[in-house]
Amino acid sequence: AIDDILGKNLLQSTRDAPIITDFEVYETESLDNRWAILMMPCTWRYELIEAWYPRSVWNPYGQGIEIISDWEFYKPRKTYARIGGCYYSARLAVNENLTARNRQAGVVIFREAHAGYIMPVGVWNVRENVRDAVKKVPKKFVTLSVALAYIQTKMDIPMTRWIRTSGILKDMLYQRRIEDFLGGRAEPGLEAQDEDHGSEGQHSLQPI
Repeated sequence: AIDDILGKNLLQSTRDAPIITDFEVYETESLDNRWAILMMPCTWRYELIEAWYPRSVWNPYGQGIEIISDWEFYKPRKTYARIGGCYYSARLAVNENLTARNRQAGVVIFREAHAGYIMPVGVWNVRENVRDAVKKVPKKFVTLSVALAYIQTKMDIPMTRWIRTSGILKDMLYQRRIEDFLGGRAEPGLEAQDEDHGSEGQHSLQPI
C-alpha cells in the first residue's frame, strides 16, 4: 500500500515532465532473476511482466514456464494488480528515476525468475532490483524493434511470447502498423493511448 501511494504521488510529477528522447534499456541480475527495464519515448504507461520457471518459488511444481502481466496507461490503475505488491514496488522505483531526471516515459519491465529463485524474499527485493538497474548507464536505441532485439539477447523466453502477453507492447506495435498504413511515422507509433486513456489490464498465468 505504501509503494502504491508513494508511486501515485511521484506520478503527478512524472506525467507533467518532458518525454525522454531515446529507447533506454536497463538490466540487472540477482538471485537467479533476470531483469530488463525498457523505457520508451512516449507518455506514461507501465507494465510488469513476470515469467516463473518450473521449480522457482511461485511455480514449484509446474511443468512449464508461467507468465503473468499487469499494466496501466496514462492514469494509475484502479483495480489491484494480480501480480500483487511487486507491481507497485517496481512502479515506484522507475518513477523515482524519472522524477529525479525530470523526465516522462513509457515503461515495460521484463522479469525472468529461474529455478534457483526458491525463497520468497518480499516485494523489497523487486524494488531494490529495479532501483539497482535504473542507476546504471542504459543502452540507448532509436527504435522499439532494435530495443526489443537487444532485450531478447538478455532473456531466454522468445520476444514473441513476451509481446503476446504484454498489453503495452501489443498496443505500441499495433499502432505503429496503423501509422505505417496511413503513411505516418514508421517507428515506433508512440502516440498510442494518449493521456485521456485510462485503461488498465492484466494477463493471468499462462504456461509456455
